[in-house]
Amino acid sequence: MKLAEEAVMGELWHRSVWLRCDRGACATAVLKEAGRAELRLVSQDGHSRQWDRPRYGGAVTSPIVTLATCADYPTLDDDDRGLPDALRDRGIEPRVAVWNDSSINWDDAGVVVLRSVRDYAKKRNYTNFLSWSRSVPRLANHPDVVQWNSDKHYLSRLAEFGVPMIPTTWLEPSAGYSKHQVHTRFPAHGDFVVKPAVSSGGRGTGRYTATDARSRADAINDTVHHLGRGRSVMVQRYLEEVDRRGELSLVYFNGVLSHAVEKAPMLHPSFRSADEVHEEIVTAREPSEQEWLWGERVRKAIHGLIKEHSGRDIQLLFDRVDVVADGKGGFYLMEVSLIDAGLYLGSTPDALDNFADAIAQRVFW
Repeated sequence: MKLAEEAVMGELWHRSVWLRCDRGACATAVLKEAGRAELRLVSQDGHSRQWDRPRYGGAVTSPIVTLATCADYPTLDDDDRGLPDALRDRGIEPRVAVWNDSSINWDDAGVVVLRSVRDYAKKRNYTNFLSWSRSVPRLANHPDVVQWNSDKHYLSRLAEFGVPMIPTTWLEPSAGYSKHQVHTRFPAHGDFVVKPAVSSGGRGTGRYTATDARSRADAINDTVHHLGRGRSVMVQRYLEEVDRRGELSLVYFNGVLSHAVEKAPMLHPSFRSADEVHEEIVTAREPSEQEWLWGERVRKAIHGLIKEHSGRDIQLLFDRVDVVADGKGGFYLMEVSLIDAGLYLGSTPDALDNFADAIAQRVFW
């Protein structure tokens, strides 16, 4: 019972649990040995809501983390499926809940971590999702970040912070473009990509060939379709460097680089995405020093944008930065994913544990 006695000292108990969180049995034992003591002590730090016995009717003895998903992935996607057990091993009670399930009381959900919320960008869900994110007491990533990261116009602002971006033509629904006007906004030669500014998992994205009449007509029709549904549209030249080298995804947890993966090209010349999410083929590898510096340059701009929107800096629980070489020794930023990011937790031996540790750090400290 020595641990239970030490638990009364507060800070020592707090530190004991964290130092043992890489040994799940020990962490659980401390919580059980401490009994009621841990409930009193944790109320002295910033996480008292998770540990308030009256709120949970005396049933909860571990902090709660709820992994938010969507109805298409009610038990999380394959990549995240090991996360609940990893959190349980760290003395955390994991839960999984669909973000728009009306039966869920999010006030009792503890720390809510965005995971497989792949349907948030659908027209029928988008506004509700943003409202829901604002209503969750403890959401990671922060709802201010969710707000701006949900619309790819953020790329233009990051470009103003000095991050290289593929030259982009933006088509806005309010302009009322005719098909001919859309046609004149496309490149005259080479392949190009059309994608809606609000999308998830590559939905609505297509690759087209400028000099192929049928392909160009498909691009016009798809663009008019998006604009007609009130979606802004991005038009970008397709980078041949993607075919040669693929995209690089740099994955950060609590601001620390965890791992990196190289993604095989998805957009073959006749690729047109419907409303399904497309599986990616990835290979883990160590980023070069240059690629690491690219990531740091992007992250500096991201935090500049966070400060601009929120009036203060906010640490990101998870952050995936997708870049591609420009063929001239530099890079272009493809995307920053802070909402439903695929984190490739199965790509390296440490990735899942790194993410579970990052979540535990948020919970226990």
